[in-house]
Amino acid sequence: MIIVAHPDDADFGPAATIARWTGAGSAAHLVCCTSGDAGGEDPATDPLELARLREAEQRAAARQVGYEDVTFLHRPDGALQNDLALREQLVTLIRTFRPDAVVTMDPTVLLIDGYIQHTDHRAAGLAAVDAVYPAARNPMAFPHLALGGLAAHSVRWVYLFWTDKPNAWVDITETIDVKIAALREHASQIRKPEELEGRVREWGREAGEVIGVAAGEAFRIVDLG
Repeated sequence: MIIVAHPDDADFGPAATIARWTGAGSAAHLVCCTSGDAGGEDPATDPLELARLREAEQRAAARQVGYEDVTFLHRPDGALQNDLALREQLVTLIRTFRPDAVVTMDPTVLLIDGYIQHTDHRAAGLAAVDAVYPAARNPMAFPHLALGGLAAHSVRWVYLFWTDKPNAWVDITETIDVKIAALREHASQIRKPEELEGRVREWGREAGEVIGVAAGEAFRIVDLG
């Protein structure tokens, strides 16, 4: 299960890794906490229309990557909070899908190489981690879920992307084209489409150098086993 803040986060993030996994037979479910309704530059934009557009773009991208399903939680873009209600939504999804691994942003990253981690990214990552542990595996957390048939579930691995503390790299040489194709579906967000492929291949080359492959994606993996 991949849990992100906005449409396109997963495609700028671990899309090639997910495509490798789905291509090998894994089932993947994408969860977007918001619908990206603040992801524009014109303040006169109708946020509901933008949200509908971005959800459609994400569904098209998800088909490229091979997700079984996409869930939008419709939380406000730019105002995402790691609150009890969001964690309950995530715990419900985790107990329903029962994933072996949860993939999300590294919530500990605030500043890195001149980049400020978006507040929604940090909130989504922290909510995902808090949902994995202790809430999803504790039957007395949100007990009405367990009493209603959603038994506790222990996630084995947490994969954190956009991290400054990577400890694992995935060879995406065979699936980086899928990542590029998925990103092209987010036309409303790609300011310079002519530069997109070059940027993505450069990111992949930099990560791939660490493990001696043409293209890679980096993660901080936490084994909860």
